[in-house]
Amino acid sequence: MTTDYDPNNIFARILRGEIPCKKVFENEWALAFHDIGPKAPVHVLVIPKGAYVSYADFSAKASSDEIVGFTRAVGHVAQMLGLEENGYRLISNVGPHSGQEVPHFHVHLLGGGPLGALIGR
Repeated sequence: MTTDYDPNNIFARILRGEIPCKKVFENEWALAFHDIGPKAPVHVLVIPKGAYVSYADFSAKASSDEIVGFTRAVGHVAQMLGLEENGYRLISNVGPHSGQEVPHFHVHLLGGGPLGALIGR
């Protein structure tokens, strides 16, 4: 995905405190908050604090500290929410064919019950 980063996307605005969110966790690398349209009993978005459009952009341009910090934040949130025992799903959409709606890299953390098929048609 070669789209330029839009500093006015909704997640950038949430990071700046312009739009409220139901925060679950925050550290210097990431912010985690509840999705406004949950697709599972637990549906949290985890976003890096840096300006990255997608996973491809993040993996290519983020520093090692950012990548490690973000990855550990995702694991910490799953543990905090008690999802490790029964399992959870991580999804990151990249580009229009995947259904990516916000051009800021993010991971959907879903759990809290059986999730069903990975892809429904």
